[in-house]
This record gives sequence, structure tokens and C-alpha cells, in this order.
Amino acid sequence: MDTIISGVGVLDKSCAVVEAVHERGPASLADLVEATGLPRPTVHRLAAALEKQRLLRRAEDGRYRLGFRLAAWGSSAAGEGALLDIATPVLVELREETGESAQLYVRDGETRVCLASLERRGGGLRDTVPTGAVLPLAKGSGGKALAGDVQPRGWAESVAEREAGVASVSAPVRDSSGRVLAAVGVSGPIERLGRSPGRRYGEAVVAAAAAIEARLAS
Repeated sequence: MDTIISGVGVLDKSCAVVEAVHERGPASLADLVEATGLPRPTVHRLAAALEKQRLLRRAEDGRYRLGFRLAAWGSSAAGEGALLDIATPVLVELREETGESAQLYVRDGETRVCLASLERRGGGLRDTVPTGAVLPLAKGSGGKALAGDVQPRGWAESVAEREAGVASVSAPVRDSSGRVLAAVGVSGPIERLGRSPGRRYGEAVVAAAAAIEARLAS
């Protein structure tokens, strides 16, 4: 593992832990201690802090993986990432079709992370969810879609759940086995989307999810 020294101890050690996960893939605490050469208590403390900052995440097996916040930062800096590369053109089409802000979310434990956010064009009230934002899984249509809690037609809606005055509708993006990978949706003021946003844009977000799934499978 290449080591870059900045002179700021806690930063250098934190980066060493993240880099170890990047190079090794899913890693246990013992793996990180071995890779970094740092004392076990130090690695444990840093890994816990990095997890809270969404720079690392722990799977059910207890091993550390890179956090989704890093994915959002990386996509902004370099435009990389298969899911983001595939989903972005679809989000653009969804925004143009609906005239509302379009987002892509992934699940991170009991929260969801916004991997991409395209703000609506034109004037009027907006609902901007910044890329990298961490939101509750239990509130909002994006969280419902990630949890698989959708209507028979394949979409989930919310009205003033996450934020007063905001409505949204989302659909899950699934892999070939049916596992939910992400959620795609649109959001905006209740004044525009109404109190039944699914009736208005449910078909559009389901079509967007299907388009992403088809591109992922090709």
C-alpha cells in the first residue's frame, strides 16, 4: 500500500484505513490492523468514526466496505461508477419528461444516500436534494422504494413525510435476481405534484427504473 504523508497524523491514519479497504476489498478489523500497521484500538476508533461519516460501511458479516459517500464524491470528481454512468442519462430524461427534480438513491443500513440529483429547469419552487445527502429510510418515497414497499403498479409515493410541503414518487431499480439496487424518483412542492403524486408521475418513474435495469443488464 502506497503511503502519502501529509503531516496531519489523524488524517494520514484515516486515509490509510480507507485505502486498505479500497485495496483489499471487504476487510475485517484484523485485516485493517495488518494492512496499516496501526494499533488495534486506533484502527477500531478510526473505522468507527469513518463509518459514522459514511466513508466506510459494515456489512452483515461485520467486514468493512467503502461507504456510499465516497461513491458520491468519486462520481462528482471523475464521473465514474457503472450505476451512475448508466442512470444519469435516464435521470436527465426523467427530469425533462416531468419537469421536476430527479434523484437516484441507494440504501445504506437504515438510511439512504443520494448518489445523483438533477435539479428541475426553469423557475418556481424547487426541492433540491444534494448529492451525498443522507436521508432517513423510513420517510419519503425513495426510502419506501428501497425497502420494496411499493404499490401494485411498482411505485411508492410520499406527501410531506420527509419535509413539509414536499411530495415525491419513486420506483425501485432491481438486478436480474430481483434484488433492489437503487431507487429512482422525482420530487417537488405539493403545489405542483399534488397529494397523489403517484397518479401523475408513477408511470414515468417506473419506466425510468426499467430503463436503468435494461442498461445494467446489457
